Amino acid sequence: MIAFPNDLPLVRLEDGDCLAFERDWLVRSLVCAARKAGYPNWWLADHVAQSVTEYLRSENDVPVVQAGRLEQAVQSVLQVIGFADVGSHFAVGRPIVQISLVDLARAAGTGYELAFFELLRARLEAALASQAPHFELRGLEPCVKVLRARKVWSRDCDGLRSEIVSFAREQMGIAAARHDVTFP
Repeated sequence: MIAFPNDLPLVRLEDGDCLAFERDWLVRSLVCAARKAGYPNWWLADHVAQSVTEYLRSENDVPVVQAGRLEQAVQSVLQVIGFADVGSHFAVGRPIVQISLVDLARAAGTGYELAFFELLRARLEAALASQAPHFELRGLEPCVKVLRARKVWSRDCDGLRSEIVSFAREQMGIAAARHDVTFP
């Protein structure tokens, strides 16, 4: 018998990919749908996601749920609570792509900023090609410390941090309008 994480099924996307269900993925998709429906600060996304997560957990006899079925479940919950307009904009989409800046810095080697920027460019291109709508570039400050070979933040770290943020935004360019990029 195969045990799935948290007793949740895999989600089969339209293109046939099967991915582990992640509640944060669903919350982000709900926030995006609410924004499109005219609710820029919609506070119910987390509650709806929790409700759908519990529904999926209770349906543990199904190891894989189709994306369309997941969308129907979400739209059903939204209709019941009076937010069918949010449901009309909801799409499962793809989960968040997380890019570890620290891993890229370590791969580039201490003091090799040019190699780091080339690795980051290649990773961003690959992420954009994946059609994922959300990106997180994680570990910005630890990355800068690795590249500068510092244990403690210093003034020259500020400049490199700004360079990395500017570089990432520049690489996203026009695509940024279609993608949500964050530096948590």
